[in-house]
Amino acid sequence: MSKTEPLCLSLLNICKNLTTFKQIHANVIKLGLESDPLIAGKLLHHCAISLSDSLDYACRLFRHTPNPDVFMHNTLIRGLYESDRPQNSLRMFIEMMRNSFSPPDSFTFAFIVKAAANLRSVRVGIQLHCQALVHGLDTHLFVGTTLISMYGECGFVKFARKVFDEMLEPNAIAWNAMVTACCRGGDMKGGRELFDLMPVRNLMSWNVMLAGYTKAGELELAREMFLEMPMKDDVSWSTMIVGFAHNGYFEEAFIFFRELQKKGMRPNETSLTGVLSACAQAGALEFGKILHGFIEKSGLAWMVEHNSCGHVVNSFEELEGDRVAALENQKGTKAWLVHFCFMIKAKKI
Repeated sequence: MSKTEPLCLSLLNICKNLTTFKQIHANVIKLGLESDPLIAGKLLHHCAISLSDSLDYACRLFRHTPNPDVFMHNTLIRGLYESDRPQNSLRMFIEMMRNSFSPPDSFTFAFIVKAAANLRSVRVGIQLHCQALVHGLDTHLFVGTTLISMYGECGFVKFARKVFDEMLEPNAIAWNAMVTACCRGGDMKGGRELFDLMPVRNLMSWNVMLAGYTKAGELELAREMFLEMPMKDDVSWSTMIVGFAHNGYFEEAFIFFRELQKKGMRPNETSLTGVLSACAQAGALEFGKILHGFIEKSGLAWMVEHNSCGHVVNSFEELEGDRVAALENQKGTKAWLVHFCFMIKAKKI
């Protein structure tokens, strides 16, 4: 390795935007290092994975790289499947299969199967499963776990279970993927049976079951499992708060919320916006007011200004006129509606 290579790599590590990246790339070309496999691979990885809004440049970079290896193919496939154009990763995979001298590896199939999951295309997923079988990678732990998740995402729980049953030694991640597939498919009985059979359970295992029960409306079973948990994190608490709120049990959701505060923890962003949405749709203004106060005190006011909360505003604004008038006559309600709703749009009445 020449003295300039470590310098280029260190510059990449601190590169935060495409403009700086282009300057580094220009220096790499000037130094004649663009054909170095290590440098070329690092450049592509940083551009396709680490930087935002730079995928098009990464594609051009790939096209100008002579004889890209399997790592570079995998990098671009990953960048494309994680984008809003996951179908392009399939085109890259097909191109790799046709033109590359490097055969696909376990990472190739794990990444490309995730693209099928993102597209919710079981047809594509089955074709990729067959390709993994041809290459002897279908039983690979990494690939198998991704296949389980893909079939679960597409609603084919039985297919996911077949893949799982063929795995020689599934690890905790594979077990969790299978339990998640059952819960997502509404098979809570099957999910619980697998959960009880798990040789090792981690926090994610418990949280998956909690989410499944609350989504299915099995709130008492969710409560029992929550109480059995050896440890809980913000996801555990937020799942219970959101689950009960979305099912209309705002008093119970508030109890969990208060307990969460007593523990010195706080719900995460996704959960808070979910609860605010449920409050808006159900007209549960008292509970929403409490949450709004928590958001402001916690320095999370920016959260309700985000576009993802726009539907909360719309839900309140679409209340019938007489309902709004009645609410405004209640002490403190108008002030809260102003803060909760209109601050999102204009921060004024």
